[in-house]
Amino acid sequence: MNNLFDHEDESSWYFGAINRQEAQDLLMAEKEGGVFLVRDSTTSVGDFVLCVKEDSRVSHYIINKMQQNNDQPSYRIGDQLFRSLSELVSFYKLHYLDTTPLIRPAKKKLERVIAKFDFESNEKDDLSFKRGDILTVLFKEEEQWWRAKDKNGKEGCIPVPYVQKLEESSSPVEGLRPQEGSISSTPESKPKPKQRILPAKARVKQVRIPNAYDDTALKLEIGDIITVMKTNINGQWEGELNGKIGYFPFTHVEFLDDDNGS
Repeated sequence: MNNLFDHEDESSWYFGAINRQEAQDLLMAEKEGGVFLVRDSTTSVGDFVLCVKEDSRVSHYIINKMQQNNDQPSYRIGDQLFRSLSELVSFYKLHYLDTTPLIRPAKKKLERVIAKFDFESNEKDDLSFKRGDILTVLFKEEEQWWRAKDKNGKEGCIPVPYVQKLEESSSPVEGLRPQEGSISSTPESKPKPKQRILPAKARVKQVRIPNAYDDTALKLEIGDIITVMKTNINGQWEGELNGKIGYFPFTHVEFLDDDNGS
């Protein structure tokens, strides 16, 4: 049984905010059973789902993130409790779920983009690039900011308006439309995305009722003003609301200084 993958390598098996159907299609394309991935739950924010190909179907096992008395989170799947997701994955390398243990992570479908404009940033978490550079998308953290890596393996956040999807059948030269070929600087019609300085105020635009067992999650009501303290790659941001510090999905808020688009 060849299940010698590195369970500590979270980037190999954590697929982030893909939905159930995307996970289903990806795993059904695999030939062997035991191929798996871990994704964010779309129905229970803050929880995760272990998706595994078993025989001719894909099973979706909910993983509840729970908060213990010592403030250290734990992860529950069925009647099993683990200190981390990697510990959970390691356990099921040796133990069966229904019909199989975990054999290997699913192959990630690489999405590549080509830069339409130069982007230079002094922010250490951003990735600077030149027009025509090809980048590999790692995570879609925000609607306008994605995490990517360049050909040298350097990672950082990139502004989405500065890039376009590179079709596999296109060459890098063909990837840029002719009307964009003569643009050597950022056009007025595409203002440079503003560098976000934290902490920053944001308004809640979507209600969120957290898992009753998760003390780290913030309850959100439309119109609440939250102080965003940290943005995380997995889309769960950290903030302060009504004197409580906790986590919330970035899709539920909008920054106040974005209201007028100026």
